[in-house]
Amino acid sequence: MKKHSVCLIFAGLLFLLLIPAVAFAGGQKDKGPEKEVELTFPTFWVGQDSKSAPIQTLVDRFNEENAGKIRVVIEPNPDTDGYRSKINSGLAAGVVPDIFVFNPDPTTFGYYESDLLMDFTDDLTGDWAKSFADGYIQASTMNGVVKSIPFEIGVTPIWYNEDLFKKAGINGFPKTFDEFWAAADKLKAAGIVPTSQMTGGANAWTSMLWYSHILASLGGPTVWERPLTDPIYVKAAEILLKLYTDGNTTKDAVGGDAGVAGGHYMAGNTAIFINGPWYIGRIKGDAPAVHAATRLAYAPAVSGGKYGAMIGFQLSNLAAGNTDDPVKRAAVIKFMKFLTDPENVSMISQASGAMFALKYEMGEDVDPLLKQFIEISSQASFSVPHFQSQYRIEVVQELGQAIGAMVLGKATPEEFVQMLIDVNQ
Repeated sequence: MKKHSVCLIFAGLLFLLLIPAVAFAGGQKDKGPEKEVELTFPTFWVGQDSKSAPIQTLVDRFNEENAGKIRVVIEPNPDTDGYRSKINSGLAAGVVPDIFVFNPDPTTFGYYESDLLMDFTDDLTGDWAKSFADGYIQASTMNGVVKSIPFEIGVTPIWYNEDLFKKAGINGFPKTFDEFWAAADKLKAAGIVPTSQMTGGANAWTSMLWYSHILASLGGPTVWERPLTDPIYVKAAEILLKLYTDGNTTKDAVGGDAGVAGGHYMAGNTAIFINGPWYIGRIKGDAPAVHAATRLAYAPAVSGGKYGAMIGFQLSNLAAGNTDDPVKRAAVIKFMKFLTDPENVSMISQASGAMFALKYEMGEDVDPLLKQFIEISSQASFSVPHFQSQYRIEVVQELGQAIGAMVLGKATPEEFVQMLIDVNQ
């Protein structure tokens, strides 16, 4: 065999031997640092919202602890109504944020049937599940599936300014509506507008809560089993109408939004208000004297109705857009567990006054108004959710229009209810 032929054969064998070595070396090649997962978190817990500062603090801490791996980016939307409308519009169009505040109501729960939301059913087990108070996971489960995480809860008793009551010669909050109208007359005689009301916003919030309280007194614990055609809806509308007439609320209540209703109470212009514990931080910071004078009470009982009802409900769940990326999904789960950690929830609660669906302990320096919320909630005769939680968003939006029409004399209480029935069909 010629020398050059041997050399060629040897070179060929050497090449074949080097191929797997090169391939192996290629398989072990340094891929560089993993790409950071960015999670967008649009929320209305910003600006003047009492949860703004603690939520930002927690997000900053989470980002620091997961630097280079996960980064949560808050997208602020301080307009609560605008935020919910944007989320609902996005869901309807199939556009879902990475993480967002999910409003637990029939409209949003309808999206459980789609593939838009991340399914937490297999994740929300074990120690994580045990950290939630009884009933809230079940309330967020539809057909055996959990696609939103219970988070903030609401109870909305009556708020009243004890200093203004004393000025009008009233001791304590009335327990019946007959006593309530007498107290309202005393307040007006002292130059004080009795109640804050509103027909504006996406849900006529303050007045929607009054309507819910009145219906709870009339219908008891099973009130929401009654259809809109039940006579109690008209009877409750008659009482709601009286709250708007004879000087029992402010002149800008029709068309007014939450800023109007809350602003009048914080300014001491009205003596009676309804809202949840999340408003404690706001009133404490902006109106400390009114905060100190605020006492809580159950709504007055309708003649023949029940007393001691509490409007309690899931206020804000947490949800996430569905994803096929296992790394992104793991990042979402990690953030959800972080945000719902009992110690972190306790921090948010103490800083803002908000209440949550988790089992957590409060510190020694609990706000006195928050203590009132806890006490009045635990002592309630029964608790039912509000009107908004029972009907589609279209019906809830119609409520404000219907109240305005009734107050302006364009609709009777019967026609007010019929407006709701028409939209609900």
